[in-house]
Amino acid sequence: MLLNICKAKNCYFFLAATDWPLIWDFIIMITKDLNLAIEQLQKEELIAMPTETVYGLAGNIYSEKAIRKIFALKERPLFNPLIVHTYAVSQLEHFVRHIPAKAKLLAAAFWPGSLTLVLPKKSTIPDLVTAGKDTVAVRIPNHPVALALLEKLDFPLAAPSANPFGCISPTSPQHVADYFQDQLALVLDGGACKNGIESTIIGFENEEPVLYRLGSIPLEALIEVVGPIIIKNKKEIAPNAPGMLARHYAPNTSTYLVDNIESFIKDFPDQRIGLLQFQKAFTASNVVISKVLSPTGDFKEAAAKLYASLHELDRLSLDMIVAERLPDRDLGKSINDRLTRATKKK
Repeated sequence: MLLNICKAKNCYFFLAATDWPLIWDFIIMITKDLNLAIEQLQKEELIAMPTETVYGLAGNIYSEKAIRKIFALKERPLFNPLIVHTYAVSQLEHFVRHIPAKAKLLAAAFWPGSLTLVLPKKSTIPDLVTAGKDTVAVRIPNHPVALALLEKLDFPLAAPSANPFGCISPTSPQHVADYFQDQLALVLDGGACKNGIESTIIGFENEEPVLYRLGSIPLEALIEVVGPIIIKNKKEIAPNAPGMLARHYAPNTSTYLVDNIESFIKDFPDQRIGLLQFQKAFTASNVVISKVLSPTGDFKEAAAKLYASLHELDRLSLDMIVAERLPDRDLGKSINDRLTRATKKK
């Protein structure tokens, strides 16, 4: 059982006990104090940090100790590269060899923001960070806490989502605490993530943009800036970027993505079902709860609420979660991508 029993100096200490009132053991601290986060990072430890997309499990990219801790704590395969986070375009000269012309256009349009660019790396970037590839994934997050932290450090941060590999990404400090409890010392509190799904990832082949991961910036918005973009967002072996594996972002509860919820759940009359729907709630005798992502049909609102809704449904000991496919445009395309990777075939 986790109890929030102390609030002081913007810190929240989560303690656990096997049998109250026996001795309490420290588990995790949620804090707004940048100095505490900096202290941990400078000691080659990990923290969870906020971004506008999801919370990241952050460590010094130049510390092999810290990077190996990221892979170990997440149980993430070493072939899956990490994203480097920095605070200004001027910093790219320290770890990028070349920036294609269309990458410069995208950076000018969307940084700081939910765009990751995969660029040729300098030898100073450890191969462990890039899974041995000669490219590095880089982004400048659009979150005041993340930017303030990065500006105060003399090294960039690798920060994959702060969750066990393959599980639902965290969009609040409590999601991180629930996942890691006594395995992580500190979560830097930046509130709920406003965008709610990971960054869009763009790489380059022969100077032309290639989409490796759908994300918080719609594909249509990118095309407006640079023209046609090749889509290569599925790769099981040696992926070019995070988020390309077929199974990812998944609840523990069996989850299905369908076009017609009413028709689908008729086959499971004795199951306790939770629904995840875009605009309108559907009720039936076997539906325990229905979560609506946006009653007004707003894709940004739906994306912001996606993972929090999945976390809530996953805690209810349901027999299954049934998600409704969104219109396949704008951020609906990105949300469908996440739900497809999180769900099972019937």
